[in-house]
Amino acid sequence: MESTTIQMLKQRFDTLSQRTSEEGVEFWFARELMEPLGYARWENFQSAIARAIISCETTGYNPDDHFRGVTKLIDTGKGAKRPVDDFMLTRYACYLIAQNGDPRKEPIAFAQSYFAIQTRKQELIEERMRLQARLDARERLRESEKSLSQNIYERGVDNAGFGRIRSKGDAALFGGHTTQAMKDRYGITQTRPLADFLPTLTIAAKNLATEMTNHNVDQDNLHGEPAIAREHVQNNQSVRAMLGQRGIQPERLPPEEDIKKLERRVKTEEKKLVKASGKLPAPKHHD
Repeated sequence: MESTTIQMLKQRFDTLSQRTSEEGVEFWFARELMEPLGYARWENFQSAIARAIISCETTGYNPDDHFRGVTKLIDTGKGAKRPVDDFMLTRYACYLIAQNGDPRKEPIAFAQSYFAIQTRKQELIEERMRLQARLDARERLRESEKSLSQNIYERGVDNAGFGRIRSKGDAALFGGHTTQAMKDRYGITQTRPLADFLPTLTIAAKNLATEMTNHNVDQDNLHGEPAIAREHVQNNQSVRAMLGQRGIQPERLPPEEDIKKLERRVKTEEKKLVKASGKLPAPKHHD
């Protein structure tokens, strides 16, 4: 995302920010955030808010402190007004709503970082967006590998076979370097997954090849380790060729920080965010 776009989005979210009159707690109205977050219908945004409330409860925090239902009066034309439901949302509530959105959408990707950063400095938002992109890519790869493992288990391939298939795919993607060879190159211990140390681009490449394999296993009704391994190797070779056309050799890209450390850092930031967000005051009606 271009820095100019980040500046525009930041200014927009800044403008919508308000503070309670007594405690000075920062908050946003849900109906004002709906459109900037890419939601056209209030009903759909309500569903996102409901998922965020569940996330808040799951993490052990009281949703009432961060999601406050209110009633607002809006103009309907000719001087008439009608009441509508709305929510006051703390910064933490907005963060949870963004986390439940699609990170491939620019406003959502920005909001995930914006609402997590207290200072809202542009360089910090950009840094955290890169961090979040890598975490999202790793989670997508984890899900696609899980799906492939379950799919091929029903086609005569056990967990050990899946491991061999994945290793052959790695060798194809990394120009003949096996999974262990890449671990040795990066200095990764035997027990840790290679993907936890790969840059976002390489994680995305592995995910694309895995999704292609999963699709073709179903479409071509492949069975058995040899046939599925050939398919996975071919898909990784195709992805490698595509990267090569742009001058990218995955095995030459430097490793990134351990994804587990990044996840722990994000959780620590979330705890700080909850504390800094404060609590919303008692319910009130807003005109």
